Amino acid sequence: SISLSSDRMCECDESWFGDACQFQEECTLSGKESRELCKNQQGVVCSNRGTCHCGSCMCDNEDKRGMVTGRFCECDDSECLDEETGEICGGHGQCYCGNCYCAAGWHGDKCEFQCDMSPWESRQRCTSPDGKICSNRGTCVCGECNCHDVDPSGDWGDIHGDTCECDERNCHATYDRYTDDFCSGHGQCNCGRCDCKEGWAGNKCEHPLSCSLSLESSLKKCRGTSNLPCFGRGQCQCGQCTCHPPGDSRVHGKNCECDDRQCEDISGEVCGGHGYCSCGRCICEKGWFGKLCQFPRSCDMSDAQSKGLCETSDGVICSGKGSCHCGKCICNPQDWWVSGEYCECDDRECDKHDGIICTGNGLCNCGNCECWDGWNGNACEIWVGEEY
Repeated sequence: SISLSSDRMCECDESWFGDACQFQEECTLSGKESRELCKNQQGVVCSNRGTCHCGSCMCDNEDKRGMVTGRFCECDDSECLDEETGEICGGHGQCYCGNCYCAAGWHGDKCEFQCDMSPWESRQRCTSPDGKICSNRGTCVCGECNCHDVDPSGDWGDIHGDTCECDERNCHATYDRYTDDFCSGHGQCNCGRCDCKEGWAGNKCEHPLSCSLSLESSLKKCRGTSNLPCFGRGQCQCGQCTCHPPGDSRVHGKNCECDDRQCEDISGEVCGGHGYCSCGRCICEKGWFGKLCQFPRSCDMSDAQSKGLCETSDGVICSGKGSCHCGKCICNPQDWWVSGEYCECDDRECDKHDGIICTGNGLCNCGNCECWDGWNGNACEIWVGEEY
C-alpha cells in the first residue's frame, strides 16, 4: 500500500520510489528491453528529456516544477509559460502536453489575446461553404480558422483557405509522398484539385495520354488481384507498376504483390532465422512453424512449465485469445488482429493510411506502428528518406 503524508507526498513501500511510487528499485529487464519500452514513436529514448529506468521514463525536472511529463517525457509544459508574466497560459487557460487550451473569450498560443466578438459571430465567420466549422479540418479562434497541419515533415500545412476548405493532400498520388511533387509532377494543385498539363489526365495527372490504354484499363492492369493499384506499394503508369521504395528489392512482382518486409520482425531478422522468405511469406525449416517461424515444434519442458510461462498476471493463459505451446502463446489465427507476447494486443488500433495498416511501411506492434527506415508518422505514411 501507499500512504500519503500531511503535505500530500507519497511514502513508498520498500523497493519502490518516485513521486507516485511508480519506479521499481530492482529491475528484471535487460538494458535493451528497458530502452525499447522507453522509446517514443520516433524511436528516441524518453524524448531526450529524461532517463530510462526499468522500462519507465524518469523525466528531467531539475527546477522541481514538474514541467516535463508524459509516458515518454514527450510533454514540455514550459512551452505554455507566458514569457512576460511567467503564468501558465497567461492565467486564461489550461496547459496540456505543451499546448494551451484557452478559456472562452481568449485565444493565442499562450491565451494572451482577448476576443472582441460574440461566439455566434466567430462561428459564422469560420463556417465553410459546406456548413462545417473550418471544414472539420481546423479550429475556430475568434472568427479565424487555424487549419490542422497534418504533415510535420513539411514547411507549411497541406490544409489551407479561409475556412480550411483546401486540402492539398488530395493532389498527392499514393507514391507522390516520396517527393514534394503535386499531381504526379504533371499538373498544378488548386485548392485540392489537380489541373493537368497538356498530355496528362487523371485525378492526380498520373496517366499519360500517349498511353494506348485508357486510364481505367491501366489501373485495372496494375491492380491484379488487389483493390489498390500495385497493391498500394508502387506507382502505376500505363499499366506498368514501379515498386517502391526505389532500390529496395524486398518489394517486387509484376503488381508489387510481393513484400518480403513482411517476413521480418521488428529487429529486422528474417523468418526468425529458421526459414526463408518467398513473396512475403516465410517457408520454415523442419522443426519450426509460425508466421515468422518463431515456434519450435517440440521442446524439453512439461505442460505445467509451459502453461506457467503463458499465464498473465491475472492467471489467464494467453489472455484467453490463444493457445500455449512450449511456453509461448500462439494467438488465434482467425482473429488476425490479436497479437503480443500474451495475445494481449489489438492490432486494429494501429493507424491506417490509404486503407492499409501502417501504410504497409512498418509493423503493427501492440496497437502502435513501428516504421521501417525512411518512414515516419502515426501510420508510417510520411517518407523522410532521400528524395529521388
